[in-house]
Amino acid sequence: MDNIVVIAFVYLIGIVVLLAFNELNYRRLKIKGEITRKFAHFSATLATVPFPYIFPSHWYVFVLALLFFIALGVTQRSKQLKSIHDINRKSMGSYLLPLSIYVTFLISCLVENKFYYILPMLILAICDPMAAILGINIKKYNGRIKVGKRKIDKTWLGTIAFFVTGMIIAMIALYFHREIFDFKTLWLSLLVAVAGTIGELMSWRGSDNLSIPLSVIVVLMIFL
Repeated sequence: MDNIVVIAFVYLIGIVVLLAFNELNYRRLKIKGEITRKFAHFSATLATVPFPYIFPSHWYVFVLALLFFIALGVTQRSKQLKSIHDINRKSMGSYLLPLSIYVTFLISCLVENKFYYILPMLILAICDPMAAILGINIKKYNGRIKVGKRKIDKTWLGTIAFFVTGMIIAMIALYFHREIFDFKTLWLSLLVAVAGTIGELMSWRGSDNLSIPLSVIVVLMIFL
């Protein structure tokens, strides 16, 4: 148990160092808040992927997530950590990320399958920032998607990028998990990519940090 507490503390320090590095880049290099925010999202989420192999109980992850949640609230109220909070839109995504990590980890513990945590977190860590950065920075031939007569705050290029990277990640992860590359690997990867993309498309104000992993989990529970 002592070793696990030490590892949890190391993760906590690592996240603090990451946020400090991100803030330094934001201030010195004048990088847009949207970019530094997505870099933090990518790095922090990807760093949690080994959690199922480190923490035997979801309570360790709960404490880490709670501390991260509190830190976000304090820094936003005190107008600090602008590399995370300086965006020109209303979003609760930064607060939903620690919640998403904990909920996904809890589900994987309940079903006793580490893969139910690993794949959703890989999709969330890589595909979501990829879609956001391409959607924000490439304007030419990259219009917003229409649902009926209403345009949603998602772009074609960002959505395509999410789907393609999601399918590639799912195929690789499923191959290593199932130890076979067959037709099921292909169609299940396709379903995971579709579910994650829909979860991202239908999200609102950063709720994709929760809807993406939960959408992927639903597909895995039904078809894996």
